[in-house]
Amino acid sequence: MAACLETGWNEAEWDNAERTWKAVSLTHVEYPAGDFFGKILAYISLIPVFLLVSFATLIAFRRELHTITFFCGLLANEIVNWVLKHVIRQPRPCKGHDVVFSEYGMPSSHSQFMGFFAIYLVLFVYIRIQYTCSSSSSIIDLAWKHIVSITALLTAALVCYSRVYLHYHSSQQVVTGVIVGGLLAIPWFVITQLVLTPLFPIVASWPISERLMLRDSTLIPNVLWFEYTSARAEARARQRKLQ
Repeated sequence: MAACLETGWNEAEWDNAERTWKAVSLTHVEYPAGDFFGKILAYISLIPVFLLVSFATLIAFRRELHTITFFCGLLANEIVNWVLKHVIRQPRPCKGHDVVFSEYGMPSSHSQFMGFFAIYLVLFVYIRIQYTCSSSSSIIDLAWKHIVSITALLTAALVCYSRVYLHYHSSQQVVTGVIVGGLLAIPWFVITQLVLTPLFPIVASWPISERLMLRDSTLIPNVLWFEYTSARAEARARQRKLQ
């Protein structure tokens, strides 16, 4: 078992002997009992789990190739994090918890996950969507891009802060994690954009892809609007046949 990491916290302000930790329902994430702000941060700390479940749901119900490649990038990012943790072997802070999934804390997996997710999403919003849409972007579309990007970055920052506040990681472990995740997101986006995306039409035409109903929506600027209008047109056509 690795020794704990001394972080220099003030013992008078935070004493593990007197502090009672309470776990969020159905999870192992703990926060100081009676600390409402800590409880909120504990839920925020679970955002990577929520995102993974969301990706799995999207893949299961939509079968979109780009969503699958995004998800594969996140999984590769987690593998890199596991390797780095077992190479660096830096322990978690001494003011830790009874239940943790890994004794090593450098770099923080939550921070690295959110760094990858946020940077990739920003690149997707500003480059990929602009690439598939017309050059005359409306003010509303531009505002939407800014809102999505700022929200992603702020969410990543909150998750990182929650890991330090709840004493799962040191500040250095969190900063390192978010930097590594962001740096990994950039080449993965470039590979997806320049190498994998041109192959999507070929992959979508494979018999196995047709059987699995995998699809490529790269050339469709607004997938939601396209599906809405297509479904409405099909419903009207079927309705006319019934009359």
